[in-house]
Amino acid sequence: MEVVFMDDALRELYEMGTTKDGQYKKLCRDRRFIAAYVQVVDTMQSVDNVRDLKKFSSLHYEKLRYRQESSVRIITNRVGRLLFTEHENGVEIRLIEINSTHYENKR
Repeated sequence: MEVVFMDDALRELYEMGTTKDGQYKKLCRDRRFIAAYVQVVDTMQSVDNVRDLKKFSSLHYEKLRYRQESSVRIITNRVGRLLFTEHENGVEIRLIEINSTHYENKR
C-alpha cells in the first residue's frame, strides 16, 4: 500500500529518526517510540490495503467516529497513535497524536 506523508516532520521522523519540528521534538528523544513508529509505517507499506491492518492486533486499527480519519496505535500500552486518511491506493499520514485521556488512560 502506498503511504504518503502530509507533514515533512513525519517524513523526517521516519527516514532519519529525528526532526527539528517543535511538535515532535520531544518524541525524537524516545528511541523506542521512534523505532515503533518506523515499524508501523513499514507494516502499513507492506500490506495490500487498509483492511489488512486489522490482522495486526497490536496496531488497534480503527476508523474514527465523527472524523474522516483512521488511526493505529504506535506502541501497545502507550498513548501515541498515528492518524491518517484512507484512499483507494493507500493512506495519507497526517499526525502523531499524543493524548493521555485516550484508551484506558481516562482520569
